[in-house]
Amino acid sequence: MAGVWLPKEHILVETSLVETQILSPVESLPIDFAARFGRAVGQPVQGFGLVVAMLILGVWAVSLGLLLSLPIAEMSLWFKVLAVFWQTFLWTGLFITAHDAMHGSVYPEQPMINHAIGRVAVLCYGLFSYQSLLRKHWLHHRHPASPRDPDFHDGEHDNPLRWYVHFMIQYWSWRRLLGLVVLFQIACYLLHTSYSSVMLFWAIPSVLSSIQLFFFGTFLPHRRPAGGYSNSHHAQTTAWPILWSFLTCYHFGYHQEHHEYPHVPWWLLPSVHRAKCFNTQKNHQGNDGQHC
Repeated sequence: MAGVWLPKEHILVETSLVETQILSPVESLPIDFAARFGRAVGQPVQGFGLVVAMLILGVWAVSLGLLLSLPIAEMSLWFKVLAVFWQTFLWTGLFITAHDAMHGSVYPEQPMINHAIGRVAVLCYGLFSYQSLLRKHWLHHRHPASPRDPDFHDGEHDNPLRWYVHFMIQYWSWRRLLGLVVLFQIACYLLHTSYSSVMLFWAIPSVLSSIQLFFFGTFLPHRRPAGGYSNSHHAQTTAWPILWSFLTCYHFGYHQEHHEYPHVPWWLLPSVHRAKCFNTQKNHQGNDGQHC
């Protein structure tokens, strides 16, 4: 159970009631590593996770509203392409924000606010049920890359396309699709925008973000290596340059670190990776070590 987070209220998982507590990012680390981590990156500023979450939600809302209000016929092709990529990045940020809320790291000082942010984020992302996603994500952490992991492939088809289809089926809902169609209609009516704008700046980015989240947050980290998995989390880290790591999936390439320390927010994962490297090198070299 260590390293897996559920909200403080009871949740039914696998016919058993489980209750855990919210930990701060540093409290979720082993004592010896927490001390080194704290020295390496400093104590997280109280409320900073909430500021990050609200910034992502705010920029997403303003960006979507502005793009839907502009006449699409007057936009250049390059503007449309860049806008779609920008919206995709923001949609991914919505899900990452909800994901961090599931681990209690958006606002650990106030659990109710933390979960409220998570619920808002998944509603904006695609009318998802926060509680349902939370349960499935808990199963993912409990049984990573196994038949009991809802994010894993079907056990036979591990190529990206078949895996993605299987992945999406786990979260598909006709009721949610109907709700999105109704929401699109309301947006067109209230904002006096075209269906083309809604499709280009809303529907398409949301689908592309699911591909981005799957490829960089599920397929690459959890696909079986040629030599087999090397840790109990069945997760691998891809330590890209910091900017590329951020743009691809909000540092979720540092996926082994996330599974080892799930309470650490996304924006501290690169620092945890560097601190781990420093700690490992120091232990192996018997000196002050070197930062990665």
